[in-house]
Amino acid sequence: MKNIFRRQFLRDLGISAGALPFLAGLPSLTGAPAPQRKQRLIIMFSPNGTLPNEFWPDQEGADFSFKSILKPLEPFKQQMLILHGIANKVGGDGDSHMRGMSCLLTCDELLKGNIMGGGGNPAGWASNISIDQELKNFLQSRKETKTRFGSLEFGVAVPERADPWTRMSYAGGNQPVAPIDDPHQILKKVYGRMKDKDSLVSILDDVREDLKKVSSKLSARDKALLDQHMTLVRSMEQDLADADKQGKLLHPVPQVDPSIELVNDNTPQISRIQIDLLVNSLANDMARVGTLQYMRSVGMAQMRWLGIQEGHHSLSHDPDDKKDSYDKLLKINTWFAGEFAYLAKRLSETPEATGGGSMLDNTLLVWTNELGKGNSHTLDNIPYIMIGGGCGFKMGRSLKYDKVAHNRLWMSVAQAMGHDLQTFGKKELCAGGALSLA
Repeated sequence: MKNIFRRQFLRDLGISAGALPFLAGLPSLTGAPAPQRKQRLIIMFSPNGTLPNEFWPDQEGADFSFKSILKPLEPFKQQMLILHGIANKVGGDGDSHMRGMSCLLTCDELLKGNIMGGGGNPAGWASNISIDQELKNFLQSRKETKTRFGSLEFGVAVPERADPWTRMSYAGGNQPVAPIDDPHQILKKVYGRMKDKDSLVSILDDVREDLKKVSSKLSARDKALLDQHMTLVRSMEQDLADADKQGKLLHPVPQVDPSIELVNDNTPQISRIQIDLLVNSLANDMARVGTLQYMRSVGMAQMRWLGIQEGHHSLSHDPDDKKDSYDKLLKINTWFAGEFAYLAKRLSETPEATGGGSMLDNTLLVWTNELGKGNSHTLDNIPYIMIGGGCGFKMGRSLKYDKVAHNRLWMSVAQAMGHDLQTFGKKELCAGGALSLA
């Protein structure tokens, strides 16, 4: 069914525009050939480096064992690729945190600017498009991969400020893309009309009759998928409404030091809601590219739900032999691994609308960081963990490189998704071409 006939079909049924987000990805209405493989990319970011001795496996190849931080990811061992030795070699202005964050996905130098970094080294925004937006534009340029949004940028506890430490996605040079960390705003963007938080009204109330009309025209698989979308949206609406009544979803403003972000204690709840929304949006084919940003570089999140009162960034600066700080950093990084595992689990539990396994089989997840290690500010050995089958890489391995530029890694991802980039970002850092991961 071509798009013009689909639109006419829906008009003839009297379907309102409000119902379209629920129907966008259903093969019964798109007329897409089945099975149709949908390659997707999700990039997750967590800040302030890691603890190398608790993170990287000792072994190379398929016979590797998990250190403490990566333990939550053990169920996905056969679908995982651990990449040690990837380096951010982009030089230029800005401190390591600034370049670590805003060059993470752009792979090019920061622009000149007056945003003062550590050690009195000023810089501006990134000078290049980020790989997520580059792939979004590529996929949106092709009729067979074009979606409603192209990409969706999710955040969890990202502070209300804009600088190179808070942005990793760029639509182009000097064009930062802000993640949305309020689930209400995401729900409104993805599914349409909502009233304000104080009088939250169900999106489903507006479109229930329309969805009932079209349901009889759907295949059994599409009916099940539509039910799944509706159930999840209803559940999240209820979760958000309940949280609002309890006053939980507000990020409290620090009274003493505005440079310290006090992350509210329900961040774990927000994280899971955002992950559910991200998976649901991609399941309904509203986008093929997504980012999930936790906090920010130099973030001083106080993770009180882990029993930690100190700011994350301060802890990351402490020496390794300060056991109390080391143990708290271990808890923090293991928690991030658990959220990445939950994202993989949700995708693995969600069947593809067109058949052919789960969404994880066709989605590449990448978990990364702006630093290799917090107290050294190194841009070598940046954490890169991949899970899923979206790019056809040979998974189930731990690989070790010798300070390979991260430009080459993102070129590999782009090429695996059909975008034949021969360089990305700073050209001289692309020597050797894309990494061979297949």
